[in-house]
Amino acid sequence: MAEAVYPVPAEWAQNALVDEARYLDMYRQSVEDPDGFWREHAQRIDWIRPFTRVKETSYHEQDFGIAWFADGTLNLSANCLDRHLATRGDDIAILWEPDNPAEAERRITYRELHEAVCRFANLLKARGVKKGDRVTLYLPMVPEAAVAMLACARIGAIHSIVFAGFSPDALAGRIQDCDSTIVVTADEGWRGGRKVPLKANVDEALANCPAVETVIVLRRTGADLPRVDGRDVDWHEGVAAQSADCPPE
Repeated sequence: MAEAVYPVPAEWAQNALVDEARYLDMYRQSVEDPDGFWREHAQRIDWIRPFTRVKETSYHEQDFGIAWFADGTLNLSANCLDRHLATRGDDIAILWEPDNPAEAERRITYRELHEAVCRFANLLKARGVKKGDRVTLYLPMVPEAAVAMLACARIGAIHSIVFAGFSPDALAGRIQDCDSTIVVTADEGWRGGRKVPLKANVDEALANCPAVETVIVLRRTGADLPRVDGRDVDWHEGVAAQSADCPPE
């Protein structure tokens, strides 16, 4: 089998943040002084409460465990979004290419993504979601999936991602296992040029999940689907009524 070598363009090499020499030096530091190395690089993100301990590990059966920065506190959503707004707010945060080539790509800036996340986080709170609650995400590969994940992180909720190709029975089992009372889905999804009946699958799964009180439905294909009053919430209608201000937990 022939081996092809693709040289790095000179412009890429010139603008690289880490060259070979820097990489080898960083690797040496990480091996010789792992605590010092990770303490230094952890300063690249924003901490609500700075950590004092870097790593705690035990490989003994009686107290096996691995913890990083265990006494520190941060918010993932704020680190992904808020810290970039002042200098990169108009830069592209998500460049989305659809499953269907005929569908237009989407370019979402950090500022737009921040607003979408805050609005959706407030919608979750309006439906009773609080820190520590579990939110089941059964979504296609669309930017709103990232919005939902970041919104959960923003308010301290835990998101459980269920693959959009799973059956209603498999979905029901995962909802039950994490004791979730809210499901976020779409009317339908696209996969390999075929429509996937996500909302119909959710409706079938929830026959065995009586604890679920809210289903937030993203309009993806525009399919005309039945709606359960009091339980089903249209994503677009729901976020339109919410504030774009949501401080991170």
